[in-house]
Amino acid sequence: MRTGVVEAPGGTGTSGGTRPRGEIAPGGGAAPGRRLPLLDVLRGAAILGTLMTNVWIFAGPGAELGILQGGMSTPLTDGSVSGAAEGIFRLLADGKFLSLLTILFGVGLAIQFESARRRGTPWPGPYKWRALFLFAEGTVHFVFVFAWDVLMGYAVTALLVAWSLTRSERFRKILMWGQGALHLTLMLAGTWLLAAADNGGKDTIDSETVALYAEGSYVEQVLVRLQNALVLRLEPVLTFGLLVFLFLLGVRLLRAGAFGDDERGRALRGRLLRWGLGIGVPLTVAAGIGGGDFFLIERYVAAPIVALGLIGLVGALLDRARGSSWLVAGLSAVGRCALSCYVLQNVLCVLVFYGFGLGLAAEWGGHGPWWVMGVWAGVGALLMGLSTLWLRRFAQGPLESVQKKLLGR
Repeated sequence: MRTGVVEAPGGTGTSGGTRPRGEIAPGGGAAPGRRLPLLDVLRGAAILGTLMTNVWIFAGPGAELGILQGGMSTPLTDGSVSGAAEGIFRLLADGKFLSLLTILFGVGLAIQFESARRRGTPWPGPYKWRALFLFAEGTVHFVFVFAWDVLMGYAVTALLVAWSLTRSERFRKILMWGQGALHLTLMLAGTWLLAAADNGGKDTIDSETVALYAEGSYVEQVLVRLQNALVLRLEPVLTFGLLVFLFLLGVRLLRAGAFGDDERGRALRGRLLRWGLGIGVPLTVAAGIGGGDFFLIERYVAAPIVALGLIGLVGALLDRARGSSWLVAGLSAVGRCALSCYVLQNVLCVLVFYGFGLGLAAEWGGHGPWWVMGVWAGVGALLMGLSTLWLRRFAQGPLESVQKKLLGR
C-alpha cells in the first residue's frame, strides 16, 4: 500500500516533523506526515455502511419517528426469501459500521493530537473550536435533514476524549473500561426491561406519523423534529459510555500500529478479524433470532465487536487487492470526503423517499425489500463517483473545505 498524508475524519492532515514526546503515536505505522491508506478505505466503508442501516429508516412507515414505535426490529424468523434477505441485510449493517465510524473518529482525534504536539500547539486548545463547529454542523443536520444525526454526539464525546489525551495512560484506561462497563450494564438492564414488558410483537406505528412522511411538507417534518428533539437526541445520551469507549479504543489501536502497512499492523488486524467476527457474528445472529427484545444487545454490544472484525477484514482484503481497483479508489474517495458524503447521502434519501420529494417510500412500500437495497447501491455508487471527480480538482470534500476555511480564521 502506498502512503501519503494522514487525514482525520472531518479534519486536516498532519504536518511533517519528528515524532512528539507525547504518549500517542502510531506504533509500527506510517511515519509522521504519511498517509495510512487503510484509514481512508475504512472510513469510506463506514460511511456507506451507515447508509445500509439508515436507508431502512427512510423507507419504513413513519420514517424517523416510526422506529421509536417498533419500526426497526429485524428478526431472522421470517419464512419468506425477501423477508430473510431484508433481515440479513439489516443485521449485517445495523450498528456495525456506525461503531466502525466511531472508532475511526477516535483514531482521527489521536492523529490531530499527535500533530498538535509536534507543532507545539496547546491541546485541546484550538481543537475545542473544531468540536464546537462539528456540534453546530450536527445541529443543522439534525434539524433540516435527519433526526438520527451522529455528529452532535461525536462533538461532545470528542471534547472529553481530547482532554483525556493530556492525562496519564492509567487515567485513560480507567475512563475507557469504566465507561465500557457502565454501557454494558445499561444495555443488559434495558434488555431485561424489554423482555419483561413483552407486548407479543404487536408494535404499531401511528397513522399520523406515517402520513407525515408520506404526504407531509418539508416544513412540517422540520417542526416535528424540533418538537420531539429530546427523545430524538436520546440515543447519544444513552450510549455516551459506548462512544467514549470506542473513541479511546481507536486511540489505542492507532498507538498499537493496527493500521500500519507492515507486519505488525497485519498481525494485529488478523487478531481483530478472528476475534471480532468469531465472537461478534454469532452474538449478532443469536440476538437477531431473539427478536426485538434483544435489539440493544445486537446494536450496542455485538455491533462494536463486529466492527473490530471489519477492521481486520477490510485490511486483509486491501492487502490482497491488486493495484487500485475501482472499489478501493471509490471507497478511499468517500473516506476523504467523509463528512460531505455523510450529509449528502441523507439529503439524497430524504428527496428520494419522503412525500415532498419522489415519495418512493409510500409508492413502493409494498413491493418488498429489493428496491430499497437498490437505492442504497445506487446512492453509494453515486457518492463514490462524485467524490472521485471532486478530489481530482480539490484536496478536500466541500464541507471539509468550508470547515477548514472557517476554523482557519
